[in-house]
Amino acid sequence: MSKRYATIITDDDGREVVSAIGQFEGTAPQGRAGHFEPVSPGVLIGMVRGGPVDAAGGFGFPLAGVSGSAVSVVRAALKALSATGRAKSGSMAVAKPGTARRPRKPKAKRAGKRAKSRTRPTQAVKKTTKPEIAAIAGTGE
Repeated sequence: MSKRYATIITDDDGREVVSAIGQFEGTAPQGRAGHFEPVSPGVLIGMVRGGPVDAAGGFGFPLAGVSGSAVSVVRAALKALSATGRAKSGSMAVAKPGTARRPRKPKAKRAGKRAKSRTRPTQAVKKTTKPEIAAIAGTGE
């Protein structure tokens, strides 16, 4: 009798995810990545252990919406906001109304010689006929 086995890997957020499913006879196959364990027929690829959506055999799909990586980005932005007292550029914090920056002052030009323009002079082309062509045409110089 064959059994259904799943390859379980751990993702970046620490969740155990079903990576592959196979039906084998005998003992669990030896794998290179993750670990193998027998699963029920309702388990599908992409399910996580303890997932609440379409749960089957201890696995289910994760909730849609806020992921662990999105939470990390927001926490880092809030930490940067609280450390400096104001938002850094590119952070997700909202600026206060009426606190627009003043335009920058133009930088003073350096004193000294002005650079010369770098236009190259064109070479004059002398139009002469080649002696071989003139001999063939019959007009000699």
